[in-house]
Amino acid sequence: MKVVAVIPAYKESERITNTIHGVSSFVDTIIVVDDGSCDGTKEKVISLGPHIIFLEHALNRGQGAALRTGNEGALKIGAEIIVHIDADGQHDPACIPALIQPLIQGTHDIVFGSRFLGSVPIGIPKTRLLLLQCAKSFNAFFMGIPKTVTDPQSGIRAMTRFASMHIPFRQDRMAHCSEILQLVTCGSLRWKEVPVDVRYTEASVRKGQRSTDALKIVWHLLIGIFA
Repeated sequence: MKVVAVIPAYKESERITNTIHGVSSFVDTIIVVDDGSCDGTKEKVISLGPHIIFLEHALNRGQGAALRTGNEGALKIGAEIIVHIDADGQHDPACIPALIQPLIQGTHDIVFGSRFLGSVPIGIPKTRLLLLQCAKSFNAFFMGIPKTVTDPQSGIRAMTRFASMHIPFRQDRMAHCSEILQLVTCGSLRWKEVPVDVRYTEASVRKGQRSTDALKIVWHLLIGIFA
């Protein structure tokens, strides 16, 4: 089965090369979607050679929009399995086989990676843990996402071609994680979570979500619910 990794990237020139090298061992093709970066991310990706498919947004539209662009590109080249993984190197690419195995076996349509099935992520700030717990409660109360979902904002997942064509997520920015979870867990697609290893660094924490970002996610989701 043709496995395509979609990597959304925004100002990741310092980390994108290592991420691509790590992911390349576990997939057939890599698509990088540069979401309006201005730091040399594009040049770094192109320098790796024509085997990396490079797509770009002229303006920063958000990670959700970049993933939609990547999904469309993956489907066009015949992807049978699509893997979403962040560009910042937090996710261990060695987790990809565990994500795609249930899809290859035909037992599930989409598999979410979870930071909280097993050990606590290395270096995660206490404030981030608190925000994620609040996100889990919000998802359950407002969006009907089962409380059994352990990671409400996972950036790593894998899905079949069929699933990717039947998850019409619209959120352009970080709210897409909860939106995808809602569409999947409240729909008919077969899903599961598997443990993934996540390592937080000083740089990734600096760039990661803040409390104000969490408020934006809630606002975007509420607009989507009541629109």
